[in-house]
Amino acid sequence: MVIIIKTPEEIEIIREGGKRLATILHNVKDIIKPGISTFELDQYAFKLITDMGDYPAFLKYKPEGAENPYPASLCVSVNEEVVHGIPKKDKILKEGDIVSIDLGLRHKGLYTDMAITVGVGEISGGSKKLLEVTEKALRVGIDAARCGNRIGDISHAIESFARPHKYGIVEILAGHGVGKAVHEDPYIPNFGKAGTGAKLEKGMVIALEPMLNNGTKNLVLEKDGWTFRTADKKKSAHFEHTILITNDEPEILTML
Repeated sequence: MVIIIKTPEEIEIIREGGKRLATILHNVKDIIKPGISTFELDQYAFKLITDMGDYPAFLKYKPEGAENPYPASLCVSVNEEVVHGIPKKDKILKEGDIVSIDLGLRHKGLYTDMAITVGVGEISGGSKKLLEVTEKALRVGIDAARCGNRIGDISHAIESFARPHKYGIVEILAGHGVGKAVHEDPYIPNFGKAGTGAKLEKGMVIALEPMLNNGTKNLVLEKDGWTFRTADKKKSAHFEHTILITNDEPEILTML
């Protein structure tokens, strides 16, 4: 494991990129409504990023083990889709859906990553609770990301908060380091034992991203090679922030 500590100069670039990313993702959120296609969301995200002179980090991204590069800028995952949903012209959002929008940004050669899940029109009480608990799980994880703590402290905090709600905690996907690349060490599961794993140090930049399912924790990878969905086809929510480890409270870099 090689954990990269970012320099003050790199942190300043990542901080600016994070603000840009948050602005773009919330602008995309604002156009989500019944009748819009996931392709339209992707095209809007691409335009906002490139108009700023930046580059969408996920476009043509091909991690180890992937057969094909990711074909879009934005991951748009609807209902039972957990992550990496590929935008399509014929995939139309409807009232009551929940949709995760996950976006990465490269600004001056450095990366940030962020995701939010939102309701389309009026959603059910059960969906509202799923979104609220998942977003709160992210906040709990961030609160545990203190200099001197360990990766396991983050994982344990998220799991301890989420477990009583009886949601499936996704285990095969996790948070990660970010900055010089889209994905870096350390690997940050959303479950685990406190006091284990790498120690958190000032200057580390990490992306935390709890994913909670309204049923089983088990996932299925679709034939497109990218989209993960819940095995029981129940809904899933996903929230993510890029944060900086400091000597004090962690700094959320992907904030408006």
